Amino acid sequence: MVLSKRADFLAANRGLRVSRPGFVLLARPNGGVGQRFGITVTTRIGNAVVRNRMKRRFRALLRDVLPVHGMGDTDHVLIGREGGIERDFALLREELLAALTRAREGKGDAPRKSRGPRKASPANKPSATGKAVSAKAPRP
Repeated sequence: MVLSKRADFLAANRGLRVSRPGFVLLARPNGGVGQRFGITVTTRIGNAVVRNRMKRRFRALLRDVLPVHGMGDTDHVLIGREGGIERDFALLREELLAALTRAREGKGDAPRKSRGPRKASPANKPSATGKAVSAKAPRP
C-alpha cells in the first residue's frame, strides 16, 4: 500500500531514520494498518524528469524488496538524496537491504539537529502598528 497523505509522511519522520548514500529510510510502526511505503524527492535533486526517474527506480526497488525484507505493520519512506540517481540499481538494493536490517534491529542514525524556530519572512514582517508591511515599493 502506498502512503499518500502528508500526515503519514510527517508521522514517519518521527520514526527511525537510517541514512545511506543514495537515500534516507524512515521507518515507523503504524498500529496494525499493514506494510506501507512512500517516496519523496525534493526539487533540490533536479528537474521533474530527474525526480520522476528517481521515484520510478525507488518504486521498483521497494516493490521488489519490501514484501520479503520489510517490517510488518510499518510505514517505510524513502527520501531521495543527490547521489541516488547515478547509483547502480544493484547497489541501491544492497543499501536498502542493509538499511532495513539496521531499522529492524532498532539501530537508527542520530536524530537530526533542530533548525530552531522559523523566522518570519521580510515580506510579512509586522510593523510597529501591527499591520503587515509589504517589502515591495508602492506603485506610482
